[in-house]
Amino acid sequence: MFQLRSIKHCKACGSPTVYSVPADDSLERATCTACGTVHYENPLNVVGTLPVWNDQVLLCRRNIEPRYGLWTLPAGFMELSETTEEGAVRETTEEAGARVELQGLYSLLNVVHVSQVHFFYRARLLDTDFAPGPETIETRLFSEADVPWDELAFRTVRETLKHYFADRRRGQYELLCADIR
Repeated sequence: MFQLRSIKHCKACGSPTVYSVPADDSLERATCTACGTVHYENPLNVVGTLPVWNDQVLLCRRNIEPRYGLWTLPAGFMELSETTEEGAVRETTEEAGARVELQGLYSLLNVVHVSQVHFFYRARLLDTDFAPGPETIETRLFSEADVPWDELAFRTVRETLKHYFADRRRGQYELLCADIR
């Protein structure tokens, strides 16, 4: 199992850490050489929405790295003290200036190689009054035929969009849970 080893110093006292398996554990953890504090590294949560207006989805063209200039769903890292739903709405407002009504969790994708979990909520756009935020070059509605499939920034976005358009054709929306390795 791949494990990050990014903690070099104790967050409690500043002393160096070493990676070892603490008592009553089964994985190596960063452990302080001075005070013994054990530091845990956990996956990051990415939260966002799949905003829909009639038969179109709202995409954002990225104004930041990674994947500058490519298209994505409005999403970003979840903040402390917020729910996945609150984070998804916040990111949609920040990146697309869009007002949405959430319609339930739609895709949960484990991106194992970067230790992330991506949560996308299906969302109904409340209006078409949206505009790019600082991290976005352009926001635009796309029908399935017009989605820039070769210019999508992330595989999680591609998988979520493919799943959505297939579900829309069936008239039934089901939660997508998958691992991306």
